[in-house]
Formats: sequence, structure tokens, C-alpha cells
Amino acid sequence: MAEQTALVDTGADGGGKTDAAVVRDALGVGVAVGLSGFAFGVTSAGSGLTLLQTCVLSLLVFTGASQFALVGALAAGGNPLTAAAGAFFLGVRNAFYGLRLSQVLVLPRLLRPFAAQWVIDETTAVALAQPTRRGARIGFTVTGLSLYLLWNLTTLLGALGAKAIGDTDAWGLDAAGPAVFLALLAPMLRTATERVVAGLAVVLGLGLLPVLPAGVPVLVAALAAPGVLLLRGRREARSSGDTTGEDR
Repeated sequence: MAEQTALVDTGADGGGKTDAAVVRDALGVGVAVGLSGFAFGVTSAGSGLTLLQTCVLSLLVFTGASQFALVGALAAGGNPLTAAAGAFFLGVRNAFYGLRLSQVLVLPRLLRPFAAQWVIDETTAVALAQPTRRGARIGFTVTGLSLYLLWNLTTLLGALGAKAIGDTDAWGLDAAGPAVFLALLAPMLRTATERVVAGLAVVLGLGLLPVLPAGVPVLVAALAAPGVLLLRGRREARSSGDTTGEDR
């Protein structure tokens, strides 16, 4: 909230960062991440989804982590409902991004439904990195547009080229999406609590892979955040109680 209230509407050179610099940064993220849509197309086709199903996923879902989680769980023989639930929970974070971005971008009501489709990790990271509202809007729009177009184009190319590539596991393309996600997430883990949540989620997700059905470890890993927050709340309450007792 503090960062949001600090944003102001300024001119083209507001905040010491020009529009051209914002566009350059946004295009860098959009192009770099958009190219990984090829890996999703190949992985999706390799997991048994049709060309139409693969392209519709990218057009309508448009959040790489959830898409990779869904096709990965299906490829591992997971139940479709469990796979969809895992993808859904991964996508829930975008709702929290939307709450923050709605205050930063302050878009007209008519544009909000269309902008909601672009509320993902990359657009959020670029928009929140800008010092002014103008820069945030430019960063969000350029990142969203370039990434959406390139992601869907490369998804189509990947799905069409899956047969030519052959064994997708041998190429390791299914790791491209999660790798990009981790690269974007890591700089955002600034507090000890955030790092503990991320670390615990990794331990739960990887540790439960051999013993739970595909897709379920992702659901369990989502419990890391409320678990850590609950423990922190109890510790703070206990510390507050101790302090109150000492004051007496």
C-alpha cells in the first residue's frame, strides 16, 4: 500500500525513467518469457493433448505455471480433476496480483476485464518495478501484449513441431516454464517469512512426489503459506504476551 500511494501520474520522464526505457524492459521480459511457450506447446502435445486443446489453454488460461502443472500431471497419469485443481491453486496467486495492480494502475472500468487476462507474474513484476503510474501502465501493457502474442504463437509452433522433436523428456523442455517462473520469483522473496514459505513449499512438493498421485503434491505445497503464517502469528502473540507480563 505504501508503494501504491507513492505512485503519481507524471510526464514522460517522470521518476527519472523514460517511456522508451520502460518499453525496452517490458519487451525484454515479454520476448524472453514468450519464447518458452514453444516448450509448453511441445510438452502439452507430448502429454496427449490435441493441437486445439493446447492452443485454447494458452489463449484462455495464459499463465505458464498453471499450464505446465496441468499437462505435467496429466502426462504423469494423474487424475484430470486433481491436475485441474493443482493448476487452479497455482493460478490463485494472480487474484492477489490483481488486487495490488488495481490500485497501482487505476484503469477505467471498461478496460479492467480485458486487463485481467494479462495479470500474471511477468506483467506484475514489470508494473510494480516502475516508479510512476504512467510507467506502470506502459510496462503492464507492453509486457502483457508482447507476451500474450508471442506465448500463443510459440505454443502453436511447439504443438505443431512436437512430432518432429520426438521424445520431449530427452530435451528437458518441460523444465523451461518452471525455470522462468523461479527466475522471476526469486528476486521477490525479500523477507525471511517469504523465503521460509518458498523453501517449505519446495520441500513438500518434491518430497511428496514419490508417494502421492501426480498433481496432489502441488496442492499440499500450497499449505506452506498458511502454515508458516500461523506459526509466525502464534510466535508474535506469545512474544506480545511475554512483554505484557513483564510490564506488569
